[in-house]
Amino acid sequence: MAVLKFRISFEEDDTIYRDIEIKHKQTFKELHFAILTAYDFDSKHEATFYRSNENWDRGREISLDNYPKNYKVAPLLMQDTTISSEIKDTNQKFIYVYDFEKNWVFQVALISVVKEESIRVNYPNITRKEGIGPPQYGIKSLLGEKFADIEEKYDLKEVNAADGFSDDGEESTSDEEEATDEFTDQEEEF
Repeated sequence: MAVLKFRISFEEDDTIYRDIEIKHKQTFKELHFAILTAYDFDSKHEATFYRSNENWDRGREISLDNYPKNYKVAPLLMQDTTISSEIKDTNQKFIYVYDFEKNWVFQVALISVVKEESIRVNYPNITRKEGIGPPQYGIKSLLGEKFADIEEKYDLKEVNAADGFSDDGEESTSDEEEATDEFTDQEEEF
């Protein structure tokens, strides 16, 4: 069974992409969920694919559901449409739109075809992640949940940061004062 490898690029920055392998008999719905997983998006919103060409024009729609909008032609449904049924050439492209309100747009390009699947791999399979994906809701920290561990490990509690310095280490002990006094006395004798 043939395995198709797609590169799913974030439309606004093509250096951010994910490579996904999927069997040619799997459906667009399975590819849809693989893309969401690859970009750490939830699956709460509407989504659609468009068959596309070299110029990234939108063609036939392959939708998650029949949404209440005007269609020129009724869309194909993701759960009923296999990937292979929409591959028209070896450089096939699709446009994937997720969450019509936020309008997340991804470019999906077929980059390779392997004739035999691996029995050790569960498809669809995310094979490569490049760049930090866009946060679906708001700002995503580069450290994420790890920051709490760092804060706890290094005790990054708030200090008197008015002038960029803390008061730690400013008190001297009486032994330090005596040693300083002795050194000063010795300097005066010379």
